[in-house]
Amino acid sequence: SNLYHRVNFIMSHALGSKLHFEPGSWLEATYEVFIGTVVGAAHSVYLVTKWWYVNILRPVLKTFGINLMKDKVVTSRDGEKTLKVVAVGYGRTGTYSLTLALEELGFPTLHTQHMYEHESILGMWVSQIFLPSITAKKTSMGRPDLKMITEYGYQATADLPMALYFEQVMEEFPDCKFILTTRENSEVWFRSWETLTKSITQPTHVGGFAFSSVRQYSHYLRWLYSVVNKDESFLTEPFPLPEQNKEAAIESYEDHNRRVRASIPKDKLLEYTVKDGWDPLCKFMEIDDCPSTPFPKTNSARSVQVQVISGQIFPIMASLLVVFYAFAVGFKKMTGKSVITWVNDKSNELNVAFRRVMLGEELKYKKA
Repeated sequence: SNLYHRVNFIMSHALGSKLHFEPGSWLEATYEVFIGTVVGAAHSVYLVTKWWYVNILRPVLKTFGINLMKDKVVTSRDGEKTLKVVAVGYGRTGTYSLTLALEELGFPTLHTQHMYEHESILGMWVSQIFLPSITAKKTSMGRPDLKMITEYGYQATADLPMALYFEQVMEEFPDCKFILTTRENSEVWFRSWETLTKSITQPTHVGGFAFSSVRQYSHYLRWLYSVVNKDESFLTEPFPLPEQNKEAAIESYEDHNRRVRASIPKDKLLEYTVKDGWDPLCKFMEIDDCPSTPFPKTNSARSVQVQVISGQIFPIMASLLVVFYAFAVGFKKMTGKSVITWVNDKSNELNVAFRRVMLGEELKYKKA
């Protein structure tokens, strides 16, 4: 089950479309912290659940001849297995809000934030693109298997790395449309990009020790940072990876946008910011019944930071709760009392002893 995606969609879209706050207000900040906490916790639950499913449940069922599907297959409204639209903007340009919007318009969209949920798709990227670069210590773009993405029912993609492969998409899917998401200016983009990279790099490395999908994602980060920063040292540097090179990253961002504008025919390209709302998006995608609900807004820099913190704290708290529960059960079997009852009894005994000492009485202890 896609718990993380469902929670993120419900919290960030269904609820977020009804609640709108003044930009920069404390209400907006509170809402973003709340969203980040819930989504981060759901993220942890998903990873743990998937680990049990992949390593315990599926192998056990397989011994009884029951084969469960590895990856989910999404269903589009028309059932066509082709890419109809690809968001070619860099990460931190509103790609996740656009993903939710495209989903609502009827285009199943694969955002990189959920790529690790697909073993086959993520495995393809790792084996064909990321690991060859890391092994060779030289950044290479390769040629991903885009048909695999459509075989799982997706008609749209958003975020890096797919945004980098618009030329290959044009070759293989000549009818595909493209959306270039941008920010107010390059400085604003870099601040958001830097916040993201600082937030996720180390947790991704640590999580990779326990979860194979997160470990594969760490390979992606190495490759991605080497591309964006035009620096192959990211392929081999130990974690935590070096900080982003502002000048190189901004140059990469601006150069990518120039290449997109120069390469994609104007009738196939929409240059867009999420602040533009539904109208230009519906017109570009030829949607007559345009939604009347507010445009999705999610994945702010603050929300991402909280997601990362929540995703790390939640499993620790859950583990401590399990340990305490096991201790409490064992304690009651040994003493015949719950931990709270035992503590209250001992507290009362200490209070009585203290009062007697204050009154000058001699304390006599019973021999065990």
